[in-house]
Amino acid sequence: MTTTKWVLDPTHSELSFKIKHLMIASVSGSFKNFQVEMETEDDGFGSAQIRVTADMNSINTNNEQRDAHLRNADFFETEKYPELKFVSSRIDLAANDEFELYGDLTMKGVTKPVRLNVEYSRVARDPWGSERTGFVVTGKINRSEWGVTFNSLLEAGGFALGEEVKLTGEIQMIKQAVPVAIAV
Repeated sequence: MTTTKWVLDPTHSELSFKIKHLMIASVSGSFKNFQVEMETEDDGFGSAQIRVTADMNSINTNNEQRDAHLRNADFFETEKYPELKFVSSRIDLAANDEFELYGDLTMKGVTKPVRLNVEYSRVARDPWGSERTGFVVTGKINRSEWGVTFNSLLEAGGFALGEEVKLTGEIQMIKQAVPVAIAV
């Protein structure tokens, strides 16, 4: 079997999240800087090894004051914990082009197992001859399980922030050129 390496196309990918604010609407955010690495056996994705790293200082909610608050000790303590990491452990086929991706998510120094849903697009050749593939990854986590517990009590009851965080990745990967042995 041949190992195939795939690298992220950062200009055509995004890693984002949503959380309920005031229990009436969601606030969205993303990471400007993140990396995805994937290795597959031949061209099959069922046994892929996937690693994701996000720079927590690149968190972006389109509000600089909120972003600064998210970076401090109330939330992610980015000086102490500068990266979010995900390492896959297995992939199960759920339906035709849908998979369940299992792995460990490390955030704020806490590592916990997670299950994510993956919709596989297909492999296509771009105009420059490279092979690409795309995935939509979704999932939910409870932020307090990773020590992200800051909240405010509302006058009318309830809390300012929800516990559930919805995760979404729109990921496009580029197949790396296969090295060719040179006869001497």
